[in-house]
Amino acid sequence: MLAKRIIPCLDVDRGRVVKGVKFFDHVDAGDPIEQAIFYDRGHADELVFYDISASHEGRGIMAEVVRRVAEVVFMPITVGGGIRTLEDATALIQAGAEKVSVNSAAVKRPELIREISAKFGRCATVLGLDANRVKDGDGIERWRVFVNGGRVDTGVEVMAWVKEAQALGAGEIVLNVMNADGTQAGYDLEMTAAVSEAVTIPVVASGGAGSPEHMLRVLQEGKADAALAASIFHFRTYSVGQVKEYLAERGVPIRR
Repeated sequence: MLAKRIIPCLDVDRGRVVKGVKFFDHVDAGDPIEQAIFYDRGHADELVFYDISASHEGRGIMAEVVRRVAEVVFMPITVGGGIRTLEDATALIQAGAEKVSVNSAAVKRPELIREISAKFGRCATVLGLDANRVKDGDGIERWRVFVNGGRVDTGVEVMAWVKEAQALGAGEIVLNVMNADGTQAGYDLEMTAAVSEAVTIPVVASGGAGSPEHMLRVLQEGKADAALAASIFHFRTYSVGQVKEYLAERGVPIRR
């Protein structure tokens, strides 16, 4: 069995790490360079950077921040937010990112996934998916894809989109369930398991981590390949090492 990954996520807004609840009410969580160094020394498997307001505000990518982080850490870096073109993705890869994560622009123009995958390979092409449970006028709950930092309901169904993204060349999916994001009440196990079963590429669970037990459950019951978290790591509630020790004690294969 492949080792499960534990991944801190840095949501960056105008050069600072922030953390909110369900994508809003953000509070400052530190300097991205300092946080990256902390996680690198703490044996995080990877680090994810999201510029959470780039797409909404129409700003460019944060290549300079990526370059500065890549100079001081050794772990793989995934970067998303504001990537609209193959040229944007190329700039981030050249700055030191191992993977690029596309979200809003890919929903608007799915061919972007194919273009990035063709140039850099599936392993470097990540679909960032902001999903939400919504009820239409008929009262039936649906799982929808949101864009622009969780502000816009696209009307696209989550399950259809993950299958299409895989077919286009995505090599990994970061599934962030907005209803759970920042609540520290646990991941959405049902949606994570459904997505994991629908595709053959790795699924990274995101949104809701509040304890090592939550990560254990999403890796087992949610069938995720990796667990991503922000609040519990940024504010030092738990360390990556503590989470890994907890998982290892319960038979989960992890990277030391």
